[in-house]
Amino acid sequence: MSALLKVENLSAGYGEAVVLNDVSVALDPGKTLALLGRNGTGKTTFMNTLAGATRQHGGSITLDGVALHKTPLHLRAAAGIGWVPQERNIFKSLTVDENLTAVARPGRADRAAPWTPVRVYELFPRLAERKTNLGSQLSGGEQQMLAVGRALVLNPKLLLLDEPLEGLAPIIVQELLRAIGRITREEGLSAIIVEQHPQAILAISDQAAVLDRGTVVHSGTARALLDQPELLDKLLGVAR
Repeated sequence: MSALLKVENLSAGYGEAVVLNDVSVALDPGKTLALLGRNGTGKTTFMNTLAGATRQHGGSITLDGVALHKTPLHLRAAAGIGWVPQERNIFKSLTVDENLTAVARPGRADRAAPWTPVRVYELFPRLAERKTNLGSQLSGGEQQMLAVGRALVLNPKLLLLDEPLEGLAPIIVQELLRAIGRITREEGLSAIIVEQHPQAILAISDQAAVLDRGTVVHSGTARALLDQPELLDKLLGVAR
């Protein structure tokens, strides 16, 4: 099986500042990668670079055979990227339903059940109850659900989730984890997840990579890292 995503010797940052150095990552179709690391190690820069929002200084990014590093930011959704940044970027002046229908793209030929607004409402019943509410009227957790839904209706090949659980109430965290697990495990959508809750994300991921100072310092299976709490502590500085 050839990799869906292949990142080779990637260097990128903002302006002349280089944040990522010689990063290489591969992800197979239908798999999920947990991207971990302490604050400020380059995780968000990596996600932003895949989405086209940084300056790339070297290396290559290939998504399903397409040279993504040569694709402008405004065309990356069409190339197969579904991006949920930390800022969520929903349209707060539009209703929930308008947010979803405004960006929806036709399903891909290789997917039997494309993501539509109706399926997003099935995944997130809270949004169905608030479909006529403006984005500005939603709670933080509901805005995050909407941001994920907006990415799904693009029918992407690769879903990028940048700290999707940050600042959310425990009950909302559990709802989102169940939804993400369904999206990846049951629906088979490839995903990269950046998160400060390593155990929760490793439990629903296939692969794991740890960044430190802009370079990959560990890569392997998510299960192996989850089963080595001492190594996880050493890499992330988290207490068990």
